[in-house]
Amino acid sequence: MNATHLRRVNAESFAHYRPGLIELLLDAVRHGASVGFMADFDEAQARAYLSTVQASIEDASLLLWVVVRDEQVIASVQLALCQKANGLNRAEVQKLLVHSSARRHGLGQQLMHTLELAARQHQRGLLYLDTEAGSPAEAFYQSLRYTRLGELPDYCQSPDGRYSPTAIYFKKLGQPA
Repeated sequence: MNATHLRRVNAESFAHYRPGLIELLLDAVRHGASVGFMADFDEAQARAYLSTVQASIEDASLLLWVVVRDEQVIASVQLALCQKANGLNRAEVQKLLVHSSARRHGLGQQLMHTLELAARQHQRGLLYLDTEAGSPAEAFYQSLRYTRLGELPDYCQSPDGRYSPTAIYFKKLGQPA
């Protein structure tokens, strides 16, 4: 595998990474990832979704990282910083995606490590996420010491229309400063 580079995407660099983020998201949905979109998900829907991501980056409520190889986006993750006055200690891990051609090379671990460091820098001591119950992602998050809180039945719909439970995980990073 060629050299990869982890990069934080900000408001100024978002346009540069947008085409790669579209392709990454399309690849994830094509391969059955339950990330909020159905099988008819297309480039126009990806562009619309990424416009909301860009707005959240611009208002500093969302952090986004990508891993690139040969200037192609092959992985990404988002950290949504809670903006509520009583929730400034928490953040939600969202849309950890690794391109189907780049899986099992440690990119997810690299992204999650970077995300956790940034969470600490933003004084977020509690991270939480959801993932499809029974999916390989559960073992991945458990290996990173996330604690399974439970599951919600029929919470998410896979791209093919099948409902399945969602597992809820959290990780305490320590008390924010």
